[in-house]
Amino acid sequence: MQKSGFTAIVGRPSAGKSTLLNALCEQKVSIVSDVPQTTRNKVRGIVNRDQGQIVFVDTPGYHHSSKKFNIHMVDLVRGACEEVDAVLYLVDTTRPPGEEERDMLALVAQLSRPVIVALNKIDMKTSARSEALHFILASLPEAEVLEISAVTGEGLEELLDRLYLEMPEGEPMYPQDYYTDQDPVFRVSEVIREKAIHQTKEELPHALYVEVADMEQRQEGDKEILWIRAFLIVERDSQKGIVVGRGGEKIKTIRQAAQREIGKLFPYRVHLDLRVKVHPKWRHKDALLGRLIR
Repeated sequence: MQKSGFTAIVGRPSAGKSTLLNALCEQKVSIVSDVPQTTRNKVRGIVNRDQGQIVFVDTPGYHHSSKKFNIHMVDLVRGACEEVDAVLYLVDTTRPPGEEERDMLALVAQLSRPVIVALNKIDMKTSARSEALHFILASLPEAEVLEISAVTGEGLEELLDRLYLEMPEGEPMYPQDYYTDQDPVFRVSEVIREKAIHQTKEELPHALYVEVADMEQRQEGDKEILWIRAFLIVERDSQKGIVVGRGGEKIKTIRQAAQREIGKLFPYRVHLDLRVKVHPKWRHKDALLGRLIR
């Protein structure tokens, strides 16, 4: 009988969760940047092997904050841990543990489902894997700890084999050729947000979100074109100027980079119309946060 189940990937910001998800799925499922808290949603990636199917749930980084925006993301992590068959706790071995790591340990220690710990970034010269292992085992003395590199792939097959042991028996939940269940609008908006973060990470990485207004397929001659109209939303007029850039150069760069990557997701040519709008204090609006962070 094959295995089929869900595994949540949790850890503090910039532990490499999204990079790991993409490596396990062998596809780009979750956007990646060196800005903490890039992931805002539960992003699902699907791995199919002879043993069966694992649906991985990438989660936002677990961190301290009293801001409404960040509280929504922390609640998302906690909820994800209660909805899965196993939890993969990812630890960044290049950074010393702190209060956030202790809180993360406290969260996973009280879970009723299996927890596998993966020490990540062991390929880096600054990796302090022995110190990280000591820190983990001091709070979770019976934890099973594996060492991996999401970038080089070291230890990932062993990690998958171990996780399959925790999955329940069952039929696959998705077809074998699926590597994610994200809808096209979400994927498009995430690509645009990633490119915007890359261009504005020093000024306003978390002060923007993306709204896809229209996606329409059109036939032009013998070519099928996907027309997309989207908006980058910021909180203030001064931020709008940052995103647009001098002479519109920055928004042009964002649009071109996003259009190229979106084109890889669809079997036809893509035309992206991207503009910037201001939505004052959007990070304080519960209804909007409930729609964006889920």
